[in-house]
Amino acid sequence: MDSVYYEFTVLLLASAVVGALGVYLRQPLIVAFIVVGILVGPSVLGWVTAQDEVDLLAQIGVTILLFVVGLRLDLHLVRNLGPVALATGLGQLGFTILIGYFISLALGMGHLTALYVAVALTFSSTIIIVKLLSDKREVDSLHGRIAVGFLIVQDIAVVLAMMLLGVPGGAGDAAGWVAGLGRIALTVAVVGAGIAALMRYVLPRILHVLARSQELLLVFAVAWGTSLATAGEVLGFGKEVGAFLAGFSLASTSYREAIASRLASLRDFLLLFFFIDLGAKLDLATVGQDVPAALILSAFVLVGNPLIVMAIMGYMGYRKRTGFLAGLTVAQISEFSIIFIALGISIGHIERGALGLVTMVGLATIAISSYMIIYSHELYGFCERWLGVFERRRPHRELLFERGNAARAGVDVLVFGAGRYGSRLLEQLAQRGLAVLGIDFDPEAVRRHRRRGLPVVFGDAEDPHFPESLPLGTVRCVVSTLPERAVNLMLLRALREHGYQGSIAMTAHDDEDAKILAEAGVTRVLAPFSDAADQGARLIAEAIATSGR
Repeated sequence: MDSVYYEFTVLLLASAVVGALGVYLRQPLIVAFIVVGILVGPSVLGWVTAQDEVDLLAQIGVTILLFVVGLRLDLHLVRNLGPVALATGLGQLGFTILIGYFISLALGMGHLTALYVAVALTFSSTIIIVKLLSDKREVDSLHGRIAVGFLIVQDIAVVLAMMLLGVPGGAGDAAGWVAGLGRIALTVAVVGAGIAALMRYVLPRILHVLARSQELLLVFAVAWGTSLATAGEVLGFGKEVGAFLAGFSLASTSYREAIASRLASLRDFLLLFFFIDLGAKLDLATVGQDVPAALILSAFVLVGNPLIVMAIMGYMGYRKRTGFLAGLTVAQISEFSIIFIALGISIGHIERGALGLVTMVGLATIAISSYMIIYSHELYGFCERWLGVFERRRPHRELLFERGNAARAGVDVLVFGAGRYGSRLLEQLAQRGLAVLGIDFDPEAVRRHRRRGLPVVFGDAEDPHFPESLPLGTVRCVVSTLPERAVNLMLLRALREHGYQGSIAMTAHDDEDAKILAEAGVTRVLAPFSDAADQGARLIAEAIATSGR
């Protein structure tokens, strides 16, 4: 039997078992997968020797991760990032770097290592936080929106930091540093202009053709991400930045949600190998020496980072509760922190021991902060009496938000399927004053309805991840005009799994489908053919009765 195949079988089985234990303990799978890497790596059992293959899959996983981050960064979102997201994100980055740097120096690190570690402590895991907030149905809350906003600011910052890591010239060579920055700036300007041209003239047309096949759309997304990642490596600003730009170039298209949802499972699967590879490379002998430093830095991340966010948000006019709940989302470091340190090691700026230290901090803070977020409201009730210092006498900005919140129009009705029946339904609901959004799998139908002024987006009802991108927090009713019973049942299950508790209406074309949908929990079953026939019969009977008089 092929030894590499055997080793990957062991890896996947071990990941499934340890991952199941992590789910039982309500821990993010990142912790479980790093533990798997430690167990199967040379420090413990030594079961895996196919390091090159694991490393290749890990690199592709990181590429897709950064591609998805760029994909999430729509230009409209960038323009609408509120002052609180920008100020909190940049403020937390600045204060954490400053305080973390002096703590690291006090722990005996050199200046450059202390700076790297301090920067690594600033990045929180957008993926983990959004997942936890989604599970609690708090993404659309005020603190959830603010948290996602400043997490995106962090994502931009980490990409810029990784870009600066690749600048040619030594850290102590000022002339080389300036020249390197100039070359990077010129390269970025040229690449940026090229990406802008592609975004404007080429990519939308390509995607419109490819969207006819979901499989081909997925293949193109991965190919585009890895192509720009390779170009980034060749041009000197790194695979990571290239992958981010690849995602960003598609972020303003109408197909970004469909691409992101399709990539979610592939990203998670390939990132498994990154964290396994990380755990396997962890030198336990070195890690043991760093336990006291890891405990001190973990305490700073778990307590200091939330306090920094609370202080900034309190100063800006938010209530202590909002600041507390948003602050908990930065009480851990992320996969980006580990990637950042690994890049510093690869270019020779710092020693390998820093990777073990930051990994230990990551393991501790991710595990503990998960519980802090899961039980955030109970934790707030315990701490509330001491948090008055983080709230102004008049929290003006939050009061302003509350006054404007009632006037902020959300989506009242989602309609899956914008065919003849669905589009007519959208028109009639809109005429009755409801805010509607249509979703259709056919890119031609999406384009046609948009030309008519109907709000329709591209999406796949069979994709279980697609509801993550929908504004379910404001939706009062979801309607499916799709004819397939199996697709409707899949959509119903996905909506419930993503926390939607509102009304659901679905079409059925026979009595058996109607019975099955009703038993599955559909609020109202629509029968378009029967309803149309009944309406037609009534109109004909009325016409005959009128003509006979």
